[in-house]
Amino acid sequence: MSSSDHEEMPSAADEEVAAVGLTPRQARMIRVTMGWVVLAGMAVLLWIRLEQRQSVLVMGVYGLAMVLCGVVIELSRHGRTRLGTYLLCAVLVAALGADWLLP
Repeated sequence: MSSSDHEEMPSAADEEVAAVGLTPRQARMIRVTMGWVVLAGMAVLLWIRLEQRQSVLVMGVYGLAMVLCGVVIELSRHGRTRLGTYLLCAVLVAALGADWLLP
C-alpha cells in the first residue's frame, strides 16, 4: 500500500465526526426552514392581532419581525447560519416581548 492510498482512506475518528455533526448544507436547510416557520407564525399572529383591533405599534412590530425573518432566510442561504440563528432568536423574543408589553 503506497502513501497515497493511505491518505485517501478515512480514519475511524474522521468517520465518527462526520456521523455526529451536520453538513453545512444540512445546517443551512434547517435554518432556512426555521426562518420560514417563524415567518409563517408571525403572519398568523399578525392576522389574529388584526382581528382583535390591536394598536398600530403592535402591527409594526410583527411586520418588522416578518421582514427580519426574510433577512434570516437570506443569511442562512448564503452560509451565515450562526448569525441567522442568533438574529432569529432575537427577533422571536423581541416580537413576543413587544406584544406582551405594548398596549
